[in-house]
Amino acid sequence: MLFKLAACWLSLGTLALTGAIPREAQTLAPSRVFAERQAASSTTQVADGACTNGPRTRNCWSNGFSIATDFDAKAPPAGKTVTYNLEITNTTLNPDGGGDRPVMLINGVFPGPVIRASWGDTLVVHVKNSLEHNGTGIHWHGLRQLNSCQHDGVPGVTECPIAPGKSRQYVFKCTQFGTSWYHSHWSAQYSEGTLGTLIIDGPATANYDEDLGTLPLTEWYYTPGFTLAEQAQHSQAGPPRPDNILVNGTHVNAKGSGKYFKMKVKKGKKYRVRIINTSVDTTFSVSMDKHPFTVITSDFVPIKSFVADQLTIAIGQRYDVVINANQAVDNYWFRVSIGTACGSNAMTDTDIPLGAILQYEGASDSNPTSTGVQMRTTCTDETGLVPFVPNSVPTSLVPQAEMKLNHSIDVNDNFLFRWTIDGTPMIADWNTPSLQTAISGSNDFGEFSNVYEMNSNNWYFWWIQTTTFIPLPHPIHLHGHDFYILGSGSGTWDGSTTGLNFQNPTRRDVATLPAGGYLLLAFPADNPGLWVMHCHIAWHAGQGLSVQFLERKSDIKGSIGSLSEFNKGCDEWKDYWVPGNHPYNQTDSGL
Repeated sequence: MLFKLAACWLSLGTLALTGAIPREAQTLAPSRVFAERQAASSTTQVADGACTNGPRTRNCWSNGFSIATDFDAKAPPAGKTVTYNLEITNTTLNPDGGGDRPVMLINGVFPGPVIRASWGDTLVVHVKNSLEHNGTGIHWHGLRQLNSCQHDGVPGVTECPIAPGKSRQYVFKCTQFGTSWYHSHWSAQYSEGTLGTLIIDGPATANYDEDLGTLPLTEWYYTPGFTLAEQAQHSQAGPPRPDNILVNGTHVNAKGSGKYFKMKVKKGKKYRVRIINTSVDTTFSVSMDKHPFTVITSDFVPIKSFVADQLTIAIGQRYDVVINANQAVDNYWFRVSIGTACGSNAMTDTDIPLGAILQYEGASDSNPTSTGVQMRTTCTDETGLVPFVPNSVPTSLVPQAEMKLNHSIDVNDNFLFRWTIDGTPMIADWNTPSLQTAISGSNDFGEFSNVYEMNSNNWYFWWIQTTTFIPLPHPIHLHGHDFYILGSGSGTWDGSTTGLNFQNPTRRDVATLPAGGYLLLAFPADNPGLWVMHCHIAWHAGQGLSVQFLERKSDIKGSIGSLSEFNKGCDEWKDYWVPGNHPYNQTDSGL
């Protein structure tokens, strides 16, 4: 059994990576965590506005709520209940003209339906699993799930998988606002197309006339994702190479067939665009010819707006930007480049432009002839992202231990590739979710659980240090929280706080662990539950690159409310997952 307090050593791995996570720092009394957040907002921002949100007043929302509201410290405005019905089915897809392949889609479309609600609303989403042989579970990426851990959608952690032919109802409050996505967290299933986008309307740090909605980016493989996942964990040659990219579900292929996605605008207006990296194994950079971005959010966190001619986006990250349609009526490239420093794509061998088209009203239907900036191919995060609502991290937070990320190869098992934490990959138990174990009062989470406990509601500081011989960047995603990024860099952190940012550091829910370097994160334990932190490269998560944070175990049961859907789902799954009743077994981490 691997069950450790934060003061214990950790390490993660697949071929060679080492990282570190430290222990709880005893600094803030429980009552001070929120008090300090609220004090920071009230002393440095204007009072919450009472004006109405509109094209010239996007900073407003409703009486008592505005862009100056700290949504981590203040309950959201009273909202309505918004209901969606999603059904996952086996079908085929040909998004780029390269031919049909089997997929698992939500409501028969790719990407799945846009789920839209407003800040303070309660979302009720009914998910029906109509897949022939697969379980499933839908994770609402980046949503805090405050007091609703059982609806986080991670099979083996916060629920049992939804059995074929069965349904589950997810219920949670929209305590944040901005842009995100939802996806299956059942093995490599989202690589089969089981994903969609999500908008929570709220105030913004820059004005705009119209919202163009979500713009999800991903790579595309002609081979089914589950086949590729198996290849990836038994391959000495590295991960499979994607065949193409998709922008909002479409693109041209290497032979020129297929079509580009078009964003249609009218000269003289400003537009909000919500860019999301929903890929499996690709970092993207994006730019719009002659239309610089005014960047207003990173993930779910409003930031002090700034202008950029391009952005680099790791897997799971989101940027909301505003563009000004002030150029000549024409067509312009929205350019997408591949982070070849950490990946590849077959389309880079062609001369075909990668991306989509910004089309002005009155322009022809021809492809653009516009020119733009030199596109990046790096895999590093954007820097200088300053949250609009300032919060600080206690400067006394200094780690006393580290978590090392390593990887291992089992040469006796057909070259089985695993990422490990202190020599152990995380392997989810679909039949006995960690949340169920925690609520029962047991500490027996199993041999491959990688559980780390946070007992109090103080701040915790986590140090992830790469030490493997394959220096790859890893997009690290935390469930249940935004984390505060105190620092990152190449090489090994020397333990010094010099150069670290404790005063209003960047906070988000995905940050890149640099290749061969370190990443220093902090967050307060203010959300009782069981939360996964994992690499968002799907192949790496499937190979064990994950940990679980058991947060305030004694407070979980009293905070999360009804477990009726949770219990029903586990009963249904256990009836299905019996020997001889399914044509496969769990061969990866299950995440």
